[in-house]
Amino acid sequence: MTGLPIGAGLRLTTRSVGPMDNNAYLLVNGPDALLIDAAAEPSALLQMIAKMNLVGVITTHRHADHLQALAAVVRATGAPAYAGSPDAATITEATGVTCREVWDGDTVALGDVRLQVIGLVGHTPGSIALAHTPDDAPDRLFTGDSLFPGGVGKTHRAADFDSLLNDVTSKLFDRFGDDTVVHPGHGAPTTLGAERPHLDEWRARGW
Repeated sequence: MTGLPIGAGLRLTTRSVGPMDNNAYLLVNGPDALLIDAAAEPSALLQMIAKMNLVGVITTHRHADHLQALAAVVRATGAPAYAGSPDAATITEATGVTCREVWDGDTVALGDVRLQVIGLVGHTPGSIALAHTPDDAPDRLFTGDSLFPGGVGKTHRAADFDSLLNDVTSKLFDRFGDDTVVHPGHGAPTTLGAERPHLDEWRARGW
């Protein structure tokens, strides 16, 4: 089986798709798979999950570049779609796909593993991160566009920036250790340890 082992029997494959180089993440546990952000290039994504039982497609937030392949993947596989509650209606309007609404405290099952849903308000009202917390490997966070190497995601108002940085601080940095791997919606992964020293700098600069 291909993919990077990430603990608790899961394996991870990452593929950059579309003109904005969105990361689509495929988590595999035995015959079951879970796709995070069906962003673009549905044929490429369907090739990734060929012969697997796709148990869900999670959209991290409602921006168009993260959901261009959602309808095609759901139509081809019959897998349920998930999205953060405040963004779900907008995603349905854009794609025609009805999403199961999730938020803080919810989990999404992949075989015998449950991923924690974490709501992060600011980049969009309903952005979510997914946390994988195995006993035998570092924790991993799939953060969409809410946290990147070097800062939080783009916001358009000071209040949104404050909300996002506060949520990222309290729900990610305050809960997870420095060895936690962050998988963002675009670009390379980082760790909370690499980013933690810069939190005050981010707040001071306001983005």
